[in-house]
Amino acid sequence: MPLSFHHKPGLVVYLTAGDPSLEATTAIAIAAIDAGADVIELGVPFSDPLADGPVIQRASERAVARGTKLSDVLAVARAIRSARPEAGLVVFTYLNPILRYGLTRFADDAKAGGADGVLVTDLIVEEAGDYLREMDRVGLAPVFLAAPTSPDERLEAIAAHCKGFIYAISRTGITGKQSAMTADAAALVARIRRWSTLPVAVGFGISNAQHVAQVAEIADGAVIGSAIVELIERATPETAAEDVARFIKGLQLLAVSS
Repeated sequence: MPLSFHHKPGLVVYLTAGDPSLEATTAIAIAAIDAGADVIELGVPFSDPLADGPVIQRASERAVARGTKLSDVLAVARAIRSARPEAGLVVFTYLNPILRYGLTRFADDAKAGGADGVLVTDLIVEEAGDYLREMDRVGLAPVFLAAPTSPDERLEAIAAHCKGFIYAISRTGITGKQSAMTADAAALVARIRRWSTLPVAVGFGISNAQHVAQVAEIADGAVIGSAIVELIERATPETAAEDVARFIKGLQLLAVSS
């Protein structure tokens, strides 16, 4: 299915696959979709993350300790796609797991698993030639990160090669909850609009309904990551899906009324 947002702001929900288990990740993703998530970012746990803050790092450590592999994450993607054919689904990963798996094999298996797109956090567009060719070959949407520090030349290249949506980082630094949105986010989205008509989703630090409402004023989608992962960390495997669904519904209700 093509990546799209069904309302404004659309909701992109990040989950670390395998935390607390692969089965729980599938159930949580389905619950999130049913609660209103437009896109699931299915995170591949990685032992040496660069962009992730402590909450997602802990989730990755737990998933890696349980032996979660890229092939397992693609199996979860397949289960989500089978259960919810209309949902947007992005595989969110670092480059190293893809290289170890094999780029061509990864592209084939991600497509076969029902993914709509791929976001590789540490791959810059200038060095993505082989990756972009493989994404194009199988019909997967490459999604790139655009940062407040990205020069115009990079933003123009990102706009030229992204499909589905562009992920705008709300601030420099790592993922994690923040108390207030920064002016960097609005300025970045405005710069991206110069080069692209694709939807723009803002992430890094979006953690409550006020943030979602602020995102709605400047962009098309909000990415919720650490707040969801932290909620899962505090929950039990039996209650996590229900807790996440309740949180997502609350974000939407409060954001609309604020």
